[in-house]
Amino acid sequence: MKKLSPRFAVAFVVATLLFPFSVRNAAAEQTAASALTVSLTAPEQRNWPEAVPASGWLKSWQDAVIASETSGLRITDVLVDVGSVVKKGQTLVQLSQDSVLAELRKQEAAVVTAKASLAKAKANADRARQLQSSGALSAEKITEYFADEQTATASLASEEAALDSEKIKLAQTTITAVDDGLITSRSANLGAVVSTGTELFRMVRQQRVEWQAEVSARYLLSISEGLKATINGPDGRRIEGKVRLVGPSVSTDTSRAIIYVALPTDVRPRIGFYVTGSIELRTTPALTVPEPAIVFRDGLSYVFTGGDDSRVRRVRVETGRRNNGEVEILSGIDRTTKIVTSGGAFLSDNDVVKIAETH
Repeated sequence: MKKLSPRFAVAFVVATLLFPFSVRNAAAEQTAASALTVSLTAPEQRNWPEAVPASGWLKSWQDAVIASETSGLRITDVLVDVGSVVKKGQTLVQLSQDSVLAELRKQEAAVVTAKASLAKAKANADRARQLQSSGALSAEKITEYFADEQTATASLASEEAALDSEKIKLAQTTITAVDDGLITSRSANLGAVVSTGTELFRMVRQQRVEWQAEVSARYLLSISEGLKATINGPDGRRIEGKVRLVGPSVSTDTSRAIIYVALPTDVRPRIGFYVTGSIELRTTPALTVPEPAIVFRDGLSYVFTGGDDSRVRRVRVETGRRNNGEVEILSGIDRTTKIVTSGGAFLSDNDVVKIAETH
């Protein structure tokens, strides 16, 4: 067997010693090549309003009932229907006027008769006054003429009042809207004979809709008139309103109170929907991070923080309010912490990453 030359033996030993380092360098290069590229940012300090969650029904601001003020008359025309937008004073229903007009003409004749009787009685009374001192008429006759004059005056006033009453009845045959608004129900049917107080229509006054929001009683001391409220509308749009009234009582069954929120006059969602929203209280500081930075695992919230060694650490955080794609951080990090803005779902604790940019 040949002996190895000294030069070859030295080369073999060197190659044997350097091989592990070459393998480790190759593995490191492969790890660096496969590392996830991330962006880091620092939390922002913002002023956010505290919000009270609420839910409740969209209802009319005020309902107006339109009813008949007379009785025994037939409906001859119905001019509006459910969903009609009406103006104050607009004619909605017309009742039969035949019998009312007949009574009106009769009463007008009675007024003419009363005026004639008064004229005669007044003439007799005036003559009695002229002859009173002459003794041509007895005192009894003079008293009678004076009484007749007073009776005729009272009779005319009574007949004129009756005429005014007939005119009012004639006006009541035309039923009009009591305010601007939207007709929400109709009971008036053509040909029906109405009675006093019969409800013919119901309307939303001025088309104003409000949110009757239910909140927990513990928030009542913090809520006052004029506070801003945000509603998640039935069509997905956000509607802003203002607290109009804080309910004076609390339900003994649910320990909740009703907050009446007025909506803008140009916003008219359909009434009857049950919606959610919030009422904004005072503004307080909030440490916020982008919503994609939050990673949920096992029911807990985490963020990944970056360091100078190109490795990320998973940090548990407690979250609070959410607003416009940002989340409030209550504990776990501070303003100096650099966090991974997105892609945390693909990271594990102590992973090596490439830092693309830092904000």
